[in-house]
Formats: sequence, structure tokens, C-alpha cells
Amino acid sequence: MNKFVQKFVDENVELCQPEKVVLIDGSEEQLEALRKEAVETGEMIKLNQELLPGCYLHRTLPNDVARVEGRTFICTEKQETAGPTNNWLQKDEAYAMLKELYKGSMKGRTMYIIPYSMGAVGSPFSKIGIELTDSIYVVLNMAIMTRIGQKVLDQLGDSADFVHGLHSKADIDPEKRYICQFPEDNTIMSINSAYGGNVLQGKKCFALRIASYQGWQEGWMAEHMLILGLKKPNGEKRYIAAAFPSACGKTNLAMLIPPKEYLEKGYEIETVGDDIAWIRVGKDGRLYAINPENGFFGVAPGTNAKSNPNALASTRKNTIFTNVCLNTENNTVWWEGLDKNPPKNAIDWKGNPWHEGMVDEEGKPVKAAHPNSRFTAPAINCPCISPDFENPNGVPLDAIIFGGRRAKTAPLVYESKSWENGVFVGSIMASETTAAASGAVGVVRRDPMAMLPFCGYNMGDYFAHWLDMKGKATKLPKIFNVNWFRTDENGNFIWPGFGDNMRVLDWIIKRCEGAVDATETAIGYVPKAEDINLNGLDIDIDTLKGLLSVDNDMWKKDVEGIEEFYKKFGDKLPEALRAELDALKANLNK
Repeated sequence: MNKFVQKFVDENVELCQPEKVVLIDGSEEQLEALRKEAVETGEMIKLNQELLPGCYLHRTLPNDVARVEGRTFICTEKQETAGPTNNWLQKDEAYAMLKELYKGSMKGRTMYIIPYSMGAVGSPFSKIGIELTDSIYVVLNMAIMTRIGQKVLDQLGDSADFVHGLHSKADIDPEKRYICQFPEDNTIMSINSAYGGNVLQGKKCFALRIASYQGWQEGWMAEHMLILGLKKPNGEKRYIAAAFPSACGKTNLAMLIPPKEYLEKGYEIETVGDDIAWIRVGKDGRLYAINPENGFFGVAPGTNAKSNPNALASTRKNTIFTNVCLNTENNTVWWEGLDKNPPKNAIDWKGNPWHEGMVDEEGKPVKAAHPNSRFTAPAINCPCISPDFENPNGVPLDAIIFGGRRAKTAPLVYESKSWENGVFVGSIMASETTAAASGAVGVVRRDPMAMLPFCGYNMGDYFAHWLDMKGKATKLPKIFNVNWFRTDENGNFIWPGFGDNMRVLDWIIKRCEGAVDATETAIGYVPKAEDINLNGLDIDIDTLKGLLSVDNDMWKKDVEGIEEFYKKFGDKLPEALRAELDALKANLNK
């Protein structure tokens, strides 16, 4: 083995004291043996192989069901590097504290060495990681979410350029749970969790927190963005990357099925990625993006044949379901929102008998599946996966979209006035809380570029890095903002969303091609209502004009929130963004 990998393994074998050590070579024989072992120990349940071939169910402990932002840290030499939006630990103190927790944590267990590549093996975009773990569940999920095994070690060769990852389930103790990223050292350490978002280190830990820092140092970008290809009837393709906070329909947009009229004309949407984009400047001066992942780690509840048929189809084989309901009638899975036929005999996500209409001691409905239950599905299963999914050089970006959930403020779509203005639009991204999120409804939460929980360094420097890309690329994509969530006086959504969002993508691409005009407003360029195709929709032109309207007084109120948010960054806030905010204020007062 590579001497740097060997040293990393040896040090952690000594620290964690596993009973044995197994190198994951990526072979199907080895993975099948691990699946069998996981079923024998009860870690996983083998599902109906006729209806769901290659599929398994896993349950986490009830105290370990989601990413824990309060226990997630950026560990650097100085706090300023981590910035005001991250939880920070001084890195030497963090190492000392973590090493005490890891001591002997794998006694009686097996340590698995997972060599993995983020991005196609050998792509100039790709990066390699080594994750050491005591969890078969992690191995089998990483085998879906990344490219793993001997081919990765062959690609690494003698290099020391890999991300060092250590994970131990330990005791799944929430009081001693830590998900720590050391961006200055290319290191990830997670302990006392077995939930995917905390322990599949290739996902948010590497692909965003570590990679965003690497990109800052090396002149590229790691973004919390879907990537889709819009194929036109003449065969031309345009590519879009888009960032949305949670609960804003990101995966649905990535796998969108166009309305009937567009399908009949020959339009298609191809999915390159549903969650993460790594973006570099190509030889022609354009920005190119890859999806560094190899699978989808999707939220199950609400995924159905209407909301996202392509995502549902992706889960039909070789998928691991986590914390969903087991239908004991036919040994398949079910979750809220899948269909209107809940199983008569079932076991809920905690392993208890469940039936429709069950309530707890307080009279509240008992959920069959946890609200954050997941499916880990191979991207290759997706019916609309792009032929460029494995393209080692990525796809050229024509447009970047930012979005959020705003009941009144933001119009359906608008275009930024410049690259700098587009970065400003991304930096002020926000969503309003819904009743489902908390008791307070309509509270504005800022989530710049949807990266607030995932930026591995000071967000002020991150904004500056976005602005600096203008000097690195010669042909930049246009930047847009969308808002599918404007509501009427009764709180009902006005825009139908889902597949009909194709109508907005169509306008965005036409703007990129210079095929349609737009109207300048205080915040940016909005469509002329007649340029958005309403054929077949139960929306008239006046309603659409309302969706595209910009209320200056509302925006003046929003500016107060932006100013308050910007204060967090102090001197680190780039002057260009201050200038954009001043320009917005001036425009609103005209």
C-alpha cells in the first residue's frame, strides 16, 4: 500500500484497537459478503428480492436520525479561518479531545478501510479520500454514494494527496457525538453517530466542507447545487446549476419531467447531479461542473409517483432504505406520502408494530417512517440520468440559479444585472419558516448559496472567492433567482411548480441565448409576462404579472434583514457586496 495510507491506518489501528482490519477492494463478492453479515447480525433487513432486488432496510437509534449541526465543527488554528457562521474548535485541542474518545472505540469490531473517489476515477476534477470505519452500513452506503476500492488506490499511487477520514460508531452517545472537519489538514473525524449525513464522509463532510476550502486554496468551487441538462428538440444542450435551501424542491427540479407540450416537442431534462457540484474553469474559459457523487441520498417521505417519479424509480433496486416503515405483508417498504395505501401490517422505523391511525400518549399521530428517513440509491438507476454523468471534464454551465421560499417578496424569477450582482443575490438567499419547521411562521432565515451549514471556512472569504471567479473565467454563466412559493391571500401557492418549472427554465435559457427581452426592476431583470409559456396552465396573464411583480416597500424591509445579516462578517464582507447593497437601496428609492 501507499506509505502515507499505511501510516494513517497504522496510527488509527493503534488508537482504536479493532479486532481485525479489512481493506475494501470494491469487489461485488466482498460487498455481498458484508451484506450477508449485516443481515445475520440484524444491522440490515433483506427486503423482497422479487419486488425490490438488491434492496435492504436499516434502522438507526432514535437518538441518531439526522445531521447534528450543533455537534458539527470546523477545526482550524484560528477562529477567523472558520468564520462567524461555523461552530469552531481550536484544532490541536480538538485532536486531543477526539483521540480520548477514539481510544479503544473499535475493540471487538472490524475496522474497514474504504478508499473512495469523489468524481469519476481519474477525472481532473476528482479527489480521493480514505475513510476508516467500524460500520458495515457505512461501507455499503459509500459503495453506492462514491467510487470505491482498489481502482482508487491504483489512481492514488504513491501520492499523499488524500482526505484522511476516521469514523467510529463508538457508543452512539449523543453527548459525545462530534462531526469534525479539519480543512487545513484534509482531515475528517466523526464519532458516536451512525446516521448517514454524519458518517458517510464523502457527502457533506468532504464534498462540501473540506472541498470548499480546497477550492478556495486551489481556485475552484465546491457548491451545494444540483446540475441538470436541458436538451432542446434540435439536440442542443444547456446546463444549469442551482442552489436551494432544504424543503425547496431541489431534487424534484434536478429530475424534472417537462409538461406534455414540451415533451411532445422533444424537450428533455437530464440529471447530472441532485445535491453537489464541483466547478472549475475549463480550457475555453467557461465554468464546468461535475457531480462528485455516485448516488442519491434522498429524503423518502413525500417522494412519490407524482412529486418525483424519477427519484422513486431510482429506489427500485440496489438501494438501502434507512428509517422507513417495513410492510410485513410483502416485505417491502412504505413511508408517509408514498401513496394512499398504508400497509395493514407494518413495523415502524423504530421497530415497533404500526398501523394507520395510531396515536401516542399525547394523542399525536405516530409516524410510520421518520420524517428524515432516507434512501441511498445508485445514480445509474435514475431514468433521466445524463449521458454526461461520468464525463471526466464536466459539463459547461450556461446558468446558475439561486432560490428560496418567499411568500410575497421575491418574484417567480429574475436575472441578476452582473456577476457581482449575482453573487450578491446568492449571498442574500433566504427562506421563510413554515408551520412544519417551527412554531414561528414566516421568519426569514438567510442561507447564502444554500451553503450556511456546509462552508468549510469564513463565509466572508467564500463570498470573495465567488467574486474572484470573474477574474479566472472569461465566459461566466448568467445568474438567476427563482421562487416557486409565492402565495395568495389564503396562503395557497399560486405557481403550480414541479414539472411546470420547466416553463421558467425555458425562459432562463432563452435569456442566456439572447432570445427574449426583460424588464429592468430595482432588483434585476424580470420576464415580460408574454415570454413565459402558460399553455395548458390554469393561470392567466394577469396572475403571472402578479407573480413577476416587485414590491419596493417589501424589499426595503428585506434590506434591513440583509444589513443585519451582513454585520456578522465585519471587515471580511467584500466591498463589492456592500456596493451592491447600496445600489439596491438607491434603486428602491428611485
